Amino acid sequence: MFVRERKLANSKTASKEKKKHIVQDFSERAFKELSEKYQYDNVMQVPDIVKIILHRGLGEAIVNTKCIDISMDQLAEIAAQKPVLTTAKKSISNFKLREGQINGVKVTLRGKKAKLFLIKLIHLALPKIRDFRGVSTRAFDGSGNYNLGLADTSVFPEANRETDRERGLDITIVTSAKTDDEAMDLLKCYGMPFRVGGKRKLA
Repeated sequence: MFVRERKLANSKTASKEKKKHIVQDFSERAFKELSEKYQYDNVMQVPDIVKIILHRGLGEAIVNTKCIDISMDQLAEIAAQKPVLTTAKKSISNFKLREGQINGVKVTLRGKKAKLFLIKLIHLALPKIRDFRGVSTRAFDGSGNYNLGLADTSVFPEANRETDRERGLDITIVTSAKTDDEAMDLLKCYGMPFRVGGKRKLA
């Protein structure tokens, strides 16, 4: 029993070390390539991933409260972090929404967790999308942040579990880049597959 527990502990340690090295490799590559291209005066100017926000709106929670528990479980598995509930800030009678009512779940990832999720998204999840031709180059917000929507979270291996129906996920990648061009180059360093031939939206 002791030998088996020790092997399991060693396996978990090795897995953590592997993930650490993967994140470090991509971070160092991005730092080097961006520094060489933009010739920053200060190393603190080199863009980096600040945080990644995963959000799922749950308007259906008004009539189907079961979707809240399902979404909490799915996001916890996908992000490896406990999600939080979001609530309505004001009542909207047309949508039968009351102030304080649960209307979504979200997770905010920072540091190595954010980068590890980004690597998993790019190299494991996106390639599983049917007829995938790359992500849009027009989803930057003008401040170096990128927004991505997934219609189906089953592309994440952790989310492959029984559920009543498929639900989407909104992903916001917040960077320290000052421009969208720098943010795009940063994401390219992580392998983000931008759509070939896509035209950027002019500011």
